[in-house]
Amino acid sequence: MTRVHFIGIGGSGLSAIARLLKEKGYEVTGSDRVLSQFAIDLQKDGVSIYMGHHPRNVAGADMVIRSSAIAEDNPEVEAAKRAGIPVYKRADFLGQLMPEKTGIAVAGTHGKTTTTAMIAWTLYAMNRDPSFIVGSTLNNLKVNAHAGKGRLFVIEADEYDRMFLGLKPHIEVVTNLEHDHPDCFPTYEDMYSAFQSFVDLLPADGTLIGCAEDEGAMRLLSYARRKGLSVISYSLQGEMTINSPQWLQARTSKPNQHGGFDFSVTTNMGAEAASIVKVSLQVPGEHNVRNALATLSVIAALGLPLQEAADALGEFTGTGRRFEVRGEYKGVIVVDDYAHHPTEIRAALAGAKAHYPNHRIWAVWQPHTYSRTQSLFFEFSRAFGDADEVLVTEIYASREAKQEFSSAEVVSAMPHPSVRYTGSLEDTTDYLLKNLRSGDIVIVLSAGDADQISTDLLKKL
Repeated sequence: MTRVHFIGIGGSGLSAIARLLKEKGYEVTGSDRVLSQFAIDLQKDGVSIYMGHHPRNVAGADMVIRSSAIAEDNPEVEAAKRAGIPVYKRADFLGQLMPEKTGIAVAGTHGKTTTTAMIAWTLYAMNRDPSFIVGSTLNNLKVNAHAGKGRLFVIEADEYDRMFLGLKPHIEVVTNLEHDHPDCFPTYEDMYSAFQSFVDLLPADGTLIGCAEDEGAMRLLSYARRKGLSVISYSLQGEMTINSPQWLQARTSKPNQHGGFDFSVTTNMGAEAASIVKVSLQVPGEHNVRNALATLSVIAALGLPLQEAADALGEFTGTGRRFEVRGEYKGVIVVDDYAHHPTEIRAALAGAKAHYPNHRIWAVWQPHTYSRTQSLFFEFSRAFGDADEVLVTEIYASREAKQEFSSAEVVSAMPHPSVRYTGSLEDTTDYLLKNLRSGDIVIVLSAGDADQISTDLLKKL
């Protein structure tokens, strides 16, 4: 049996590949400095995970896959190379999983995790048993990856460090394109160029799907059409004129009793061209209407029935840390959200306001990386209009070295009438405990470790 060892197995990306290979019959081991929930779930399924990094951990492995956060001088990387064991980065390995499948790759600055999960769940509910890799746990299935027996492979296409350029997709989705990851893409054009290279991965009979309301996505659709590729656009009614030969559009969108949106879909594609498809979502926020449209566009591209897919979307309950309700105690509801870009923050708070009208909304924001916080300084300072109270922790450095710059500088530039810099996670939790009252909604916005605030808050309430 082939043994694959993962260095940094607790991350969302590597844990998903590890789970998929385990289901395919590989022997899987891994190591990490701390045990994430992803790692704990893998342990429960029989994966051996070592705490810390040591050369002996790779002994007997046939190949090693390492996280992009793992440096070349890591003792396990060095030991594997000395032993002649192939060492792959995630980006180098992902494409090897896809050649015998029809790949569906979902990219974009925002919404790609939820959209990937929606597509994976919809195909699963339609009995297509897809393989999938998602950057978070699907609430419906309690996993972030699956090795399906069907021909379809759905994968979240991560643009950071150009990782998505190692994929082999037949269908691509681009939800939107805004400047992000300034440590990797100094300018918007640098980022657009990477996405253009992503489109270049499509074969001659491939399909690009994009949001007609987003300038970057439409620019890519135009590029794909010039290359002779099939393109599909989607949009909300009245937002933007559809100018691609194949399209889907949502109409009569309105909030429903589940906290999501009800809407109808019209299209000029396939058997549903003359009919209206009804959708009723459980997940909140108008941005999820667009994510659902992207999903239905994929279903249309595959020639599958749209109403069956729409019914499956109505059963979709979201993913971990994407408007995830962690619990309620003493009348206080605590929500985690992965939002770490101004556009994502605005969408999450708009969703909270629609889902919980007439409640006081507390936004707790942990900025993610110095480069992003500084590059989008003004946009962050104006992103919290739908929150009643705003608390800002210190910046989560992630892969970057500590700097003198502080998120307190962003707070000082915010025009919000009730915003406060609270520094540490502990001080932020203490402030909440002293000031929360029954009926309040706390939404923790973090791609770092501030979900610990949610855990501690629910314990101490």
